[in-house]
Order: sequence, then C-alpha cells, then structure tokens
Amino acid sequence: MNAFTEMSDLAHAMEWHLRHSVGKTPAAAQVTDWRMALTRAMRDRVMEPWFEATTRTYAADRKRVYYLSMEFLLGRLLEDAIVNLGLEEEATQALGAFDIDYQDVMRDEPDAALGNGGLGRLAACFLDSLSCLGIPAYGYGIRYAHGLFRQKFVDGAQEEAAEEWLSQAHPWEFERPECAYDIGFGGEVARDGRGWAPEQVISARAYDTPIPGWRGRWTNTLRLWSAKSKRAFDLEPFNRGDYMAAAAPEVFAETISRVLYPDDSTESGKELRLQQEYFFTSASLQDLVRRFLAHNPDLRALPDKVAIQMNDTHPAIAGPELVRLLTDHQGFEFEEAFDIAHGCLHYTNHTLMPEALERWPAHMMRSVLPRHMRIIERIDDLHARRMRAAGRPRPDSVRIVDPGGDVRMGDLAFISARRVNGVSALHTELMKETVFSDLNALHPERIVNQTNGVTPRRWLYNCNKGLRTLLNEVLGEGWVCDLEQLEGIAPLAEDAAFRERFRAVKRANKARLIDWIEKTQGVELSADAMFDIQVKRIHEYKRQFMNILETAALANAIRRDPDADWTPRVKFFGGKAAPAYTTAKRIIHFINDVARSINGDPVIGDRLKVVYPPNYNVSMAELLMPAADLSEQISTAGMEASGTGNMKFAMNGAVTLGTMDGANVEIRERVGDDNIYIFGLTAPEAADIRSHYDPRGHVDATAPLREVVEQMASGFFSPEDPHRYGPLVDLLVGSDYFLVAADFAAYYGAQRRIDADFRDADAWSRRAVLNTAHSGWFSSDRTISGYAREIWDVDSLL
Repeated sequence: MNAFTEMSDLAHAMEWHLRHSVGKTPAAAQVTDWRMALTRAMRDRVMEPWFEATTRTYAADRKRVYYLSMEFLLGRLLEDAIVNLGLEEEATQALGAFDIDYQDVMRDEPDAALGNGGLGRLAACFLDSLSCLGIPAYGYGIRYAHGLFRQKFVDGAQEEAAEEWLSQAHPWEFERPECAYDIGFGGEVARDGRGWAPEQVISARAYDTPIPGWRGRWTNTLRLWSAKSKRAFDLEPFNRGDYMAAAAPEVFAETISRVLYPDDSTESGKELRLQQEYFFTSASLQDLVRRFLAHNPDLRALPDKVAIQMNDTHPAIAGPELVRLLTDHQGFEFEEAFDIAHGCLHYTNHTLMPEALERWPAHMMRSVLPRHMRIIERIDDLHARRMRAAGRPRPDSVRIVDPGGDVRMGDLAFISARRVNGVSALHTELMKETVFSDLNALHPERIVNQTNGVTPRRWLYNCNKGLRTLLNEVLGEGWVCDLEQLEGIAPLAEDAAFRERFRAVKRANKARLIDWIEKTQGVELSADAMFDIQVKRIHEYKRQFMNILETAALANAIRRDPDADWTPRVKFFGGKAAPAYTTAKRIIHFINDVARSINGDPVIGDRLKVVYPPNYNVSMAELLMPAADLSEQISTAGMEASGTGNMKFAMNGAVTLGTMDGANVEIRERVGDDNIYIFGLTAPEAADIRSHYDPRGHVDATAPLREVVEQMASGFFSPEDPHRYGPLVDLLVGSDYFLVAADFAAYYGAQRRIDADFRDADAWSRRAVLNTAHSGWFSSDRTISGYAREIWDVDSLL
C-alpha cells in the first residue's frame, strides 16, 4: 500500500474482502484478486438499495414487470455499477492506495456470455432503464454455462470455441437454492386432459444479480435459471461400471442451460432449443405465480399485479404454460385461465421475415410438451370461436397450427398477448401490412409501437468519458437521466471552439482504439483516417457483403490511380455468424481475405485498411462506437426491425450511412437530411422490384461491382482456393434476395460523397455534434416510459 495515501471506506472494504472473501494478502494478490475484492465491496453498496426496493414494492402492492428474454447481453458489470453509484473517483483512489491501476482491473472482468446481438443488448438496456426509473421489475433468462461461443479466425474462417466466462466465480450473483422448480418433458397427458405425467423432470435453480439504477436510487433483479438434475448421480449403474449411465441424468439436465442458440440444423438441435425455451419460461412463470400467491389469494387479480413481456417468440410458450398452471394446478376452467393469461402477457416482435418467426413441427411439440400441444390446439379453437361470435371470422391463414403441421409461435404469441409491439415506427406499420396482416385485421387495437432505445449510462456516459466531460461542462449532469437535454448543445454546432473540442474528444477515442488494435491485431492505423464501422451479427439482410464488395471496389480504384486525392479510410467489421449459417460464415471468410489483399498491398498503403477483430462483444463495442466517424446501417429496406447500434453510434457523434430501414427513418427525422447519408431502395420499392429483378443485369451495368465479382470468380482473393467464393458469386448474380446488386451503385456513390465531405473536418464535426445533440429521443428511458404507460400500466415507485 502507498504509505502516503489515506485509505477510504471503500479501500478498507476492498482490503477486507481481499483477505476474507478472496483469501489473499495485498502482497500476494493478482489483478483478478483485486477485481474480485472490489466487486464484493461494490456489491455490498448495492445491497441496501436492493433490499429497500423489494420492501417498497411489497408495501405498495403495485404491479410488477416480468421481462422474459432468451438473451441478456450485459457486458462487464463492475464498472457499470461503479459509474451508476457515482464511485469512479473513490474506486480509482481505493485501488491506487495499493498501487493497482483502475483500468487494469476493469479490463480483467470477462463479459457475461448471455447474449448474441441486439435482442440481448436491448434487454440489458431495458433492465438498466427499469432500475433508473424505479419501476419494479424482474428480468428472467438462462444462466448459460458457455453462452453463444467464442469466435476465432483460422486462416480467415470463423471457428467456434466454448465461451468460458464462468470458469471463474461470478461475484455478482446470489444462488437461491430455495427457488427451484420442476420442469418436465415428454410423457403422457391425463385422460381428462387436465394433468400431465412427464417422462423426464429436471430442476430449474435460480441465480440473482442485482441491477442498480442511477445513483443507486432503485435496484431490480435479473434472475437466471440453471438446469440441474433432480438426481445428480445414479449409484447403481456406477457400481456395475457403467459410468456414463450413472452421469446421464446430470448430463441431460445441464445440457439445457449450457449453450445459447444450439445449432438447430438437426432434429436434436431443434428439440434442445424448444426445451430451453420451455425451461426458462416455465421456471419464470412458476416463480412469479408463487410470488403473487404469497401476498394475494385470488389469481383472478393476476393481470392487475403482473405484466409479462415476451421478448421475441422465444418465450411464446408462456401463454400455454400459464394456462396449464392455472388449470392443472389451480383449478381454473380453460377459458377463464386463458383470459387471465391474456391479461398479463405482451409480445415484442423483432422481425419482418416470416422464416425468422419461430415454428416447431407439431410432432415435436407433441413429443416434448404433450400437454402444451393440447392447450395450443384449444387456444386455436377458442380464438376461432370468439372471432366468429364477434362477426369477424378468421381466415384460414390465421391458425397457430398451420395445415403443414407446424406450430407458429409468432401467431401463438400474438393471440396470447394483450398488446403486441413493434420496435420502430416503420417496423410497426410493416408488421400490420405483412407478417401479421390477417391478425391485425381481426385485432386492430392490439399492435402498438415502442421504438427501441439504448441506455445513455453505458453507451455514452461510461464508454465515452471525454464526451461526458464536455457535456457535463456545458449542460450539467441532468442529461444522464433526461437525454433530450442533449438538444442544449445543438446551437454549439455553430461554435468553432466547441466543434474543435468535440473533434478532439473523437480523436482521443480513435487513439485509444488504435492502441488496442495495434496490441491485439498487429495493424497500425492513423487517427487521420475516417473510421468507418459496421458491427452487428453477420446476416445477409444486414449486408456486410455489400460493404466488403464496395471496399474491394475502392481498393481497385486506388490501385489504378494511387496518386489521386484519396480520403484515408479504415473499414472496421465486427460480428459473429451462427454456426450453421454457411453463407454468413463464407461472408466472414471473404471479409478477411479482402482485408489480407488490401492490408498487404504497398500500393494501397495507408489509404485503405480493413480490420476485423474476432469475438465482437459489448466491451469491444464500447471501444469502437466512441471512435466511429461513420456508422454503417445498410440493411435491405423493410428487413431491419429497428437496430440499436445505429442509436449508439449517433449518440457518440458518428454520422449514419443507411437505408430507409428500421430506426434509421427516425434518426433521419431527428438529425435532419444534411446530417445523415441515405441511399438505396425504400421498403415498397424493394418489395416491388423482386417481381422483375435481374441481379446479373445490375452487376453487368455497375463496373466497380462487376470487376470485384470477376476477381471473386477468378480466385484473386483466395489464390490457395480459387473456387472458394463461387457460391457467393452464384448467390449475387442468381437470386440476390437481399438486393445487394440493386443497391450497390447508390451505395458506392454515397461513399464517394462521404469521402469528399470528410475532407472538410470542420463541417464534418458540425454533423457529428448535431447527431449527438438530436439523439436524446433514442434513450431506453423514453422507451421504457412508453411501455410502462401504453402497455404495462405500471408506475414508478421513486
């Protein structure tokens, strides 16, 4: 310890936990030990607000929100808690008293591997805002042992390895052994149809993580379920030498909570995903019913006290499961049970692609969840009878169990829910016109909009400390929980001195990213270059393929005329492809092969670089987004529900290049046409062109694209395997469902306009300032306030 430093209360608490919780002396402690000790000390500070919030919720006897999500992409928790509690300076000094660097300790924490992309990050933002606003809530999900996967590149190709985030103790969580619920699979339904004897029964065990709000005024709970065997070890087969059989019950159970999104290209993979979805949904509903009955004897009042939000179709089995609990366990008749469930349930849709709305083969549902299959059929029948009675007979297209024998989980979620919401204004209107057009005609009041948002605590205040300091100096700190106060810097976009300071913050963020890239990727970059970033899961509709095709075309242009006045540019990519998504994995390989051809070309030099760090996660995003000059949001119009990365980038002063898709439409409305670059087909134009689309004609008519396609076909980017990208070429010139060729010329032209505009650094800074100034509407606090008012009917207890 530094003898000249007076130790604070936090330093004393940290040292106490180092000795008594971690079991180390300061002299023997490593960085991880210090992190564990500081986390314990911080967790102690969260306890009283957590207890107080629980006590006040029970005393008020008000409605609670239960947010069911397969993903919660939390990121690192320690610094988030330190910042929310206002203890950054004290924590830095506490570590400094022992000559330990604060940032070294923060970087030591692994990201919690509980999500993949926007769905899970949105859920995490919502938990933060629920706590910030003082709305009583539980988040419910799965405590995945290995999460999605750890991405690595081998010769440019994605390979997947198990994520090991739980190889160390998770110091934020509390195991709740008293909160355990039986979860059944298979078996037989009772003859009277009101009982179920499952063939296999496992146990769902609860682990709680406190989620503190701003300045610790309120703390909610994230409860994650881990699957355990009811009989962890079978001694009889073990004694006869059959060791695998002895461990089989434990292996089956733990497989349920082992991996997020197991490969569902096989029948067994599909079955595992269905089991996962039912596992966490059933445990969550059993838990909230138990909590309700502890204080309210009449379950008819459940909708007055409980709002259940289904985040996408993964928890759509909640409707049948809640009906099962009410009929089989509580004695309700079917129709009353359904009405109670309907009064509690709400569904957020996140996709306009029919193939992305989950569906399960009826034979699989009947095998895995036989009781629920019967309930689903009764819900289907009840809905049809009620529509006929109301004079609105349903069309044949509105069936939960379709004629082909699939259970349509999107329709089940819609019919079970009191409210169904889209996540951007465009998405909500397209929902009404496309995937749920028939159901919307039957229930025109049910669909509402709640445009997504992101938490400014993590995505501006914490990850962009330079901009935070500048904003606090100008606005005070009130903007952190009232983000529309950012409008106060809009007039300063005309102030040359402020633009210069804003530009200096951006440059410092770029320098921080450059240092990390050089250390981890071995690529040297310049802060003078434009940082052009596209980070999101890899999918054809998000069109990373179009981005890398344009990158290769730009490289060709530079090679032809290297002495022209090129705007230096660094293209950043980040994101994972699902293990079974062959085309997406081939696009990743192509990005890395193009990067190899560009980064090693002395003719191109520093005019263009391509960087693709593996294993994109929240912590990487916190480095990339504050450093971005240009945000790529280039999905095929009509296919991105909202996006949240677009909001984070704009909040941090990046200018958007995008299509009229998702929340890009609303970003454009707020930042103005002069401060965003919009290109390409609109959603109606994209729908119309498919009836007469000739992708080969577009490729042939677009010289920069044609040249790259010819290079792909000739093996230019993969001389060791000349035919590697034949399938991508065939896809592009053949079907091109996501309209890459149709939009390429407009995209290429927009990029060249951006090249020219970026050379005027002062004018670009003005655009950047205005993007930050007008991003306040995209706070998740505004989104959650909308849910609370228009969907859940809940109030803040602050």
